[in-house]
This record gives sequence, C-alpha cells and structure tokens, in this order.
Amino acid sequence: MSNGEIGSRVVVVDDDQVFSGLLKTVLEFEGYEVTVAPWPDDVLPTVRRLMPVLILMDVHTGRGDTLGVLRDIRADETLERIVVVMTSGMDRSPECLAAGADDFILKPFSPSELLTKIAGLLSGAGRIEGGNADS
Repeated sequence: MSNGEIGSRVVVVDDDQVFSGLLKTVLEFEGYEVTVAPWPDDVLPTVRRLMPVLILMDVHTGRGDTLGVLRDIRADETLERIVVVMTSGMDRSPECLAAGADDFILKPFSPSELLTKIAGLLSGAGRIEGGNADS
C-alpha cells in the first residue's frame, strides 16, 4: 500500500498522545496514511473529509464515550461501510459490537496483533457483519 491512496487512509481516535503516536508510527510504517482525531467531536468531520478505509477508535476519551459516534457512522449511508475497530482497556466488546463495530481489540495489544486484525478485516476475512459472527 502506498501513502495517499484512498484505500490506505486510517483515522485513529484516541486522546492518549503517546498511544496514538505509537499507533500512527506502526500504521505509517505499514504504508497507511494516518490521521489522529483525539476527541469524539473531531471524528465525524475528519471521517467525512478523508473517507478512510478504517477507523481505530478508543471507546472512552477524556471528552466522553465514542459509542454515539460509532452509531452515527453506522447511521450515515456515506460512512456505514467504513471498517471500525473499537479499543478499550476494559472488555467492552459486547456493547461495541452491538453498536456496530466490526471488531474490538482489548488494550494493551501488540503491533503484530493489531496489524493481523486489520489485514483480516480489510480483506473481508475477519469482518463481523452486524456485530454478530453468526450472521
């Protein structure tokens, strides 16, 4: 993947500057074009402008929960097909998947675990339709 292609864009939503910086570095090393949107109110304008292939979003930021943002993404027909992976230091996977996340990853996670998950989701192999692996 080369930077600048529409298929390579990723938006990282995390208010932890060190963690989001690490994610940005890892993903850019793999060829993704990464934009960090640290706050929930930054997400929709950023996503609408960039139309990324993937959003990696922490469930909780210092300015609130992002599950509402996830629901807004899924309710918008121009954004609903973007792959969204939610993250948290607590296992909130059931509520994230119910809200429309394609997957959930528990912090802390290794770069290789993240990259494997992203590769599977973007290839379609790991995508959980409707938040339910059985559907």
